[in-house]
Amino acid sequence: MTLMLSADARPPGPAIASPPSLSSLQDHSGYSGVFQPGRLTFGLVAPLESYATAPWPTLTRHADAVRLVDESDFAAIWLRDVPFYDPGFGDTGQVVDPMVYAGWLAARTNRIAIGTAGIVSPLRDPLIVAKQATSLDRLSGGRFILGLASGDRPSEFAAFGSDIRNRADRYRDAIGLIRAATEQSFPQHRSQFYGVLDGALDMLPKPMAPRLPILAIGRAGQDFDWLAANTDGWLWHLSDPRRLAAVITEWRNAGDGQFRPYGYGAMFDLLADPNAPLELRHVTLRGGRAALIEHWKRQRDEGVNHVALHMKPLQRPFADAIAEMAEHVLPQFAD
Repeated sequence: MTLMLSADARPPGPAIASPPSLSSLQDHSGYSGVFQPGRLTFGLVAPLESYATAPWPTLTRHADAVRLVDESDFAAIWLRDVPFYDPGFGDTGQVVDPMVYAGWLAARTNRIAIGTAGIVSPLRDPLIVAKQATSLDRLSGGRFILGLASGDRPSEFAAFGSDIRNRADRYRDAIGLIRAATEQSFPQHRSQFYGVLDGALDMLPKPMAPRLPILAIGRAGQDFDWLAANTDGWLWHLSDPRRLAAVITEWRNAGDGQFRPYGYGAMFDLLADPNAPLELRHVTLRGGRAALIEHWKRQRDEGVNHVALHMKPLQRPFADAIAEMAEHVLPQFAD
């Protein structure tokens, strides 16, 4: 069994003016449906299909898959930001642009939260991201969650003319600018790497809830204190289960006493044999439902709030796996 090591501590970064209050997100249907203290929910990472031996999906039946998932008790659909196919990485996410796809999903779904996991903020103008995010929040009826990452593919930074060496600084700067534009009327804000808001302009629409939920996807080069003060939750990757409780404790201790959700993403293969043993290999979670239920109940008790499952390595029809999850697994975590 091969296990991922936990992340090293990152150098601290400056916080923005005031930490966000999670109490202002209780009226955000997307966020509150995904993240609740003491509860574990499940989401799916797009594309909603298996493509174990290919670098990109077919998307031939994604509308049917989206409808199936929206009608189940899955809490969220997560979209990745992969602008290019880099054979060195070998994966293209859902191929289509995440913000465009989120708009399509907003029109095609009624209940499920729609999130990004995550937008590579150093490669995108934060004001455009802010405009897209608040527009999606409105179009989806308050179901959009903005997950931001710092990026990890050097070839993409070169293509965009962005310096990968300052991506952590740009990440902090972008979040400050996005919050100013979406949370204040006629804001005054000066960013280090981007533009200046001098109080003469106001970005519309504003979020449906008092503010837009922003998640950290990965560590983004930041320490826990900064992430806890400036984001509304942390989604990481599948990690060493022997250290998971300690990592979550460290994350929660960095906050100000408010609930700060923790979740992770994993490649996922639900085996047809319900009694197949659990396997953890690098970033892949594989097994039968009995072992998975036991594993996830233990993680729920350790403080995991959300698991985002990527079906790329699935060895059976997607619809069959979703039906089994909906009938046998999700009800175990309904309360």
